[in-house]
Amino acid sequence: MYTIFYRNTRLLILTIILIVVWGFSSFQTLPRLEDPELVSRNAVVTTFLPGADAERVEALVTEKIEDEIAEVEEILTYESTSRAGVSVVNIELSEQVTAAEVSVIWSRVRDKLDDAALEFPPDTTEPELDEVEVKAYALVAALTWDQDDEPNYGILSRLTTTLKNQLDTLPGTESIDLFGEPNEEIVVQVDPAQLASLGLTPQTLSQQLVQTDSKTAAGQIRRARTDLSLEIDGELDSLDRLSRTPIQFSDSGQFVFLGDIAQIEKGTQEPLQEMAIASGKPAVALGVFVQSNYRLDQWEKQAQKVLEEFRSQLSEGLSLNILFDQTSYVTTRLDSLIFNLLFGATLVFGVTLLMMGWQSAVIVGTALPLSLLVVFGLMGVWGIPLHQISITGLIVALGILIDTAIVMVDEVRHHLTDGVIAETAINRSVQHLAVPLLSSTITTVLAFMPIALLPGSVGEFVGTIGLNVILAVSSSFLLSITVIPALATRLFQFWESRQSPHHTPTRSWWQQGIFFPAISHLYQGLLTQTTRRPLLGVVLALMLPALGFLQAPFLEQQFFPASDRDQLQIELELSPSTSINQTQEIVQQLRDRLLENEVIKDIHWFVGTNAPGFYYNLTGGRENESNYAQALVQLTQLSSAEITRTLQTEIDNNFPNVRAIVRQLEQGPPFDAPIEVRITGQNVVQLQNIG
Repeated sequence: MYTIFYRNTRLLILTIILIVVWGFSSFQTLPRLEDPELVSRNAVVTTFLPGADAERVEALVTEKIEDEIAEVEEILTYESTSRAGVSVVNIELSEQVTAAEVSVIWSRVRDKLDDAALEFPPDTTEPELDEVEVKAYALVAALTWDQDDEPNYGILSRLTTTLKNQLDTLPGTESIDLFGEPNEEIVVQVDPAQLASLGLTPQTLSQQLVQTDSKTAAGQIRRARTDLSLEIDGELDSLDRLSRTPIQFSDSGQFVFLGDIAQIEKGTQEPLQEMAIASGKPAVALGVFVQSNYRLDQWEKQAQKVLEEFRSQLSEGLSLNILFDQTSYVTTRLDSLIFNLLFGATLVFGVTLLMMGWQSAVIVGTALPLSLLVVFGLMGVWGIPLHQISITGLIVALGILIDTAIVMVDEVRHHLTDGVIAETAINRSVQHLAVPLLSSTITTVLAFMPIALLPGSVGEFVGTIGLNVILAVSSSFLLSITVIPALATRLFQFWESRQSPHHTPTRSWWQQGIFFPAISHLYQGLLTQTTRRPLLGVVLALMLPALGFLQAPFLEQQFFPASDRDQLQIELELSPSTSINQTQEIVQQLRDRLLENEVIKDIHWFVGTNAPGFYYNLTGGRENESNYAQALVQLTQLSSAEITRTLQTEIDNNFPNVRAIVRQLEQGPPFDAPIEVRITGQNVVQLQNIG
């Protein structure tokens, strides 16, 4: 049974070809990401109550929402912030929630929000739940206003929306979000004296406009088998329609058109709710998510064509800038990891060449890529994308998966050297090593199983390390008892057939490997002693692990390290009463100051909201906060703790009234801060002082 691949050369060649084709085709189609994608277990609920102070928002909106969502068992925590006119509730689901369950749970949360909305005051908006995507945008671009006069946000918004629609049509585009886009409003300006002459007040005029702008059904037509809604086509959806709205000013039914007594204009809502400042210039930005099962590099090539064509059509005074392109980071990261993978494979081949000779090195060198190609094929079956964690798993597996091939090749060679015929050599080798190799493979699988089965976001992040190691060692074992013995035997026989019958075998290092008699005798003696005295063998085996445990307390402990990126983030917060225009002035001053540092290449600010997620674990959650801003800082070199401390000190010294946090991008699941301190109490002023 074990000699089937040796006896059927065509089957051996066909199997190798199938593995190569399967592996390479899977490698070409596997999605390419920088980091793993995590399940969306966070969401933000935003509700507006215009004109209400923070206490009324808390009592009339926030508490109603909290009471309802508290009934959802899968919610781990929820935190709320009530400010004048707006309620924000951040929700986090339990780590036990899986990807298959999360959409159902968010649907239940939305049902609870609908129940809470029934108790809201009349002017309250519907609560809006936004799931926080735990992945980075593939592309962040900004349309900037380069002229010296006041920016026309209407033009910026319309052009950015046009670009959004073009990118939406590309295959692989998942969704697109706009940042710094102003809200549009229609302003009706009236002369109070003219209104008074008609017997009207601004309040009565407003009520008539609200009644005219019909957004709900006016009634229902009931029939035997169907019920039809009756709607009045009276929605105020254009300036012309609004100007032709009849305004009644007497009990006898006399009316005038709104356009005759008022000036109607469409413009940007003032003040702005959020701003985007790209390279110090007013802008509207967009962030593009790409589907997880789509190759990012292929999508980026199509997107660049759209961007170049759009850029060529812009008028003077407008420019399109790329703030963030994930493809460059993905390519750099994957190229680096693949180089490490190839370098490790080269080392394995070199060591095998020195220790076992070129024939064994060639076979072992063949077994390594075959095992990796099988893993790539299985990654395609399991839906595992190529990212830094999955490739790291392959690098970890390099030194493990090749052991079975080395042992099997060495065993086959010894039997053939002793004069055993090929089929018998294969049978004896596989029968002798199958159980030990299977045991060692199962041991390795069990060792990495806890990593592969880690629950929650931590498991989603590092789980592919364990999974890829398991796939690699399992593939190596299967190849080592099937393809590798047949391949080794064929190569050894081919080499022997090329030798002259009168050729005297030599023991050159490149044929048989380096041989040190003294070390061999020493090793043989050590094996003999440990066999006779098992306790001595156990003690010697435990010495190195014990030394490692003794050194462990002196090592720096950090589960997820900082990321090697030429980017930083800065979060800035001013006093709650700060206007968005004042926040804009502060961030411009801060930008000018920080650009004096040689390590900073550029800074892009987003005021009133979070910056687009340019790193996968930046979850956001800050909206409609005029005193808040977040920056994407582009560096001229890789970030470091020293750069972070320098910038933090400079901000603290020069902007004492600003609370700013400079942070490196770090690996792992999302988190707000390494340490969180919560202070509770009834006196708000006292809480602020303590904080």
